[in-house]
Amino acid sequence: MNPGEHAINEQLNGEFDPLQYKSMLDIMRFAAKNHGGRPAYSCFSQTLTYADIDRYSDNFAVYLQTQTSLVEGDHIAIQLPNLLQFPIALYGAMKAGLVVVSTNPLYTAREMRHQFVDAQVKAIVILNSFCKKLEAVIADTGISEVFVTQIGDLQSPVKRLSMNLGIKYLKKLVPSFKLSNTIDFQTAISGTNTTSQVKPCSRGSDDEALVLYTGGTTGYAKGVMLSHNNLIANMMQLRIKCLEIINDREESILAPLPLYHSYAFLFHCVFLPYAGNHSLLVPNPRDLDSVISILNTKEVTGFVGINTLYLALLQHDDIGSVDFSKMHFCGAGGMTLTQSVADDWEQLVDCKIFEGYGLTECSPVVAINSPSGFKAGTVGLPVAGTEIKVVGDEGELLEQGEKGELWIRGPQVMLGYWNSEQATSEVLTDDGWLKSGDYVQIDSAGFIKIVDRKKDIILVSGFNVVPGEIEEYINSLITSYEAAYTVPA
Repeated sequence: MNPGEHAINEQLNGEFDPLQYKSMLDIMRFAAKNHGGRPAYSCFSQTLTYADIDRYSDNFAVYLQTQTSLVEGDHIAIQLPNLLQFPIALYGAMKAGLVVVSTNPLYTAREMRHQFVDAQVKAIVILNSFCKKLEAVIADTGISEVFVTQIGDLQSPVKRLSMNLGIKYLKKLVPSFKLSNTIDFQTAISGTNTTSQVKPCSRGSDDEALVLYTGGTTGYAKGVMLSHNNLIANMMQLRIKCLEIINDREESILAPLPLYHSYAFLFHCVFLPYAGNHSLLVPNPRDLDSVISILNTKEVTGFVGINTLYLALLQHDDIGSVDFSKMHFCGAGGMTLTQSVADDWEQLVDCKIFEGYGLTECSPVVAINSPSGFKAGTVGLPVAGTEIKVVGDEGELLEQGEKGELWIRGPQVMLGYWNSEQATSEVLTDDGWLKSGDYVQIDSAGFIKIVDRKKDIILVSGFNVVPGEIEEYINSLITSYEAAYTVPA
């Protein structure tokens, strides 16, 4: 190994061999077989077990295979907040051999159009609150199947009725919309339309499983293609580290970060199901009162968040009422964790925040601090099977401690950017190295310190905002303004 090039000694083998599983379907079957009776996801007052999730997602897969024109490899968007419907839609789509395009629920109609057209989306599972925006753009897309769900679906009958009516008529959060041929998601997962079984699909470890849109390391938002093996390998890599602090089949972990984002997606939709642990879904993390309520009423043993969320909780008037005695794991990523927030949180909760580092192009985890390898002010050590090196502006390999761009190679590195060979070639080398666009220093023990970010990416609440897109949008407004006020010759 060259000077300045590093790899962690731990290897992916034995229990941690991702190739023992052909695809994410095997992970779902593993969870259902080994953890069927255990709670999988809770939201509001309802809890579903892994057996429940397996049954509902089977029903959805059968509906997709028998009642729609979709075929293996087609793209289906999921545009939902953190609701019970999310994992059901996700697993059902994958069981049917579809590729999931995870979509930000807060997207504007313009952003939805760009993503759905670019990703060649043919179907969508969407909350009714967002359907008005879909109505404005669907004619420009290839979407033919629209599964609509309401926020109270999958709650008890009384709770479902009260929530759905309250959201629509009292809070007026469901704008009227007109979409033809919509399908009620609740009906699609009921299993009443067919007695068929899920047809086996041929998707394998190297096939595309998920497309996540990101500003990436350069330019406009692009679809990161992650394979089944990318997700499984990264789950195994994270598992090696987390076994030190997260126990199988014992944890109830809060899920305040949106599942559409790679960070929460891997943790709550792949890692925790494999371990048989329980995710407490938070549909709106900006509603800090609801987060505090869950912390007060549920036995929460940990959660992953970002710096702004930890800071907001620390500043909440009722944070002192929370009993944190059961909490023994806190993680952070997505943006830099400030030392003051880390210190204040540890003093309040008596639980250290373990900061990590990743990017969507790496499924996303690259490095993480853990009890056996922790250094404040760093994002930890690379996860198992991951090679890293620091490269200068001229492509030269830098020595230990020198500042340069972090390059990454490992089984979690993406297949490439969807429908963009040029963008892919700009960040992926022929021998598998991903140019992260982040500038780091690595100390003698291998700990990574992030010292700078790619200049054309702006971080807002931990998520990428791309100046090129902002510029394009402003230009479109200027063009519209000029057109509206041009005086005919």
